[in-house]
Amino acid sequence: MQVKRIEDAQEYDAPGHFDMQPLRLHGLDASDAEKFTVGLSHFHPGGGTTHTASPPEKVYVCIAGEITVITDDDEVTLKPLDSCYIGSNEGRSIANRTDKDASIIVIVSTG
Repeated sequence: MQVKRIEDAQEYDAPGHFDMQPLRLHGLDASDAEKFTVGLSHFHPGGGTTHTASPPEKVYVCIAGEITVITDDDEVTLKPLDSCYIGSNEGRSIANRTDKDASIIVIVSTG
């Protein structure tokens, strides 16, 4: 078992993201997880991402506030404990359209 205490989570560079703080919890350089990564992203009011697509599958789980996920075909606002799946090469962006911080857990396939 590997435990990651939140105070030990490392911030990382997240290209295409703005007004937010990304923390890696597991995978890559944060733990021995090989088939996925888990991150915690805090989006400040007005924060978000550019609209892009990438091969890995993703799951977003909102844990605080409200976050809007925009795909090429749809848009949905996630509230605490709501989640969504983003398929391989599906275009998506994220926006915090509220006046409060919002946080999501991001799970990304790596294998």
